[in-house]
Amino acid sequence: MRARTGKAGRAGQYLALLAYLVFLAFPFLWLISTAFKPPRELGSLHPTWIPRHPTLANFRQAFGEQPLLHAGLNSLIAALSAALIAVVIATPMAYAMARNRGRLAAATSGWVVISQAFPFVLLIIPLFLVLKNLHAINSVGGLVMVYVVWSLPFALWMLNGYVRAVPPELEEAAAVDGAGRLRTLVSVTAPLLAPGIVATALFAFITAWNEFFFALVLLKTPEKQTLPVVLTHFLGAEGVADLGPLAAAAFLATLPSLVIFAIIQKRITGGMLTGAVKS
Repeated sequence: MRARTGKAGRAGQYLALLAYLVFLAFPFLWLISTAFKPPRELGSLHPTWIPRHPTLANFRQAFGEQPLLHAGLNSLIAALSAALIAVVIATPMAYAMARNRGRLAAATSGWVVISQAFPFVLLIIPLFLVLKNLHAINSVGGLVMVYVVWSLPFALWMLNGYVRAVPPELEEAAAVDGAGRLRTLVSVTAPLLAPGIVATALFAFITAWNEFFFALVLLKTPEKQTLPVVLTHFLGAEGVADLGPLAAAAFLATLPSLVIFAIIQKRITGGMLTGAVKS
């Protein structure tokens, strides 16, 4: 009786997980379907999942109407730069916060949590004035600085949790064996933090890659605009969207995040005890 109940419960969990995955995948699958549909099928009163007459015309039109490659390059430069800088700054800060549990660390943790509650609208005017004084308005470099400031608190919070998960006894054992502070950090702590660093960098990259509001306000000239801003150009003057090219461009815009995640997922889910064995 208990075995049957356990199997039924497990089957229910799998069904719930499958329903959740379908719920998450539905918008992306519908986006792919729309990207390959001709205009006649897009305006049909009876839409179908699979295009009856798939076409690449939407992709050709999207590339012909908007500078998608150049905008994608701008987004890639901004997202990669912001992710790398945020991780480089946040890693030593998170280590110091996790290992020195004083009032300053507690105040910093509180600031990290509170900073995530501020909406974009409250920050854009001070950021705009600061970037104006630095002559960084309408530049990818200025946008990178904004992305670093915006993603740094959450990156610090994430890495703080990973550092706390590393047992201090491992560092103490390395010190007993004669390893110096720097050698301990490089040989013992850093390998254990690798999955957390990669996950944090991925979060910062995706946040910067998908960001729209700051890029819309700070970037004025078309050659400096990022991909999310360029996607809005497929909307007409009256707000009518050109669905085919818009879906094709949006589908291409989601590919870099999926490819990067697929490449580094093994490192994210890798064993946290890599490097815990003394050599």
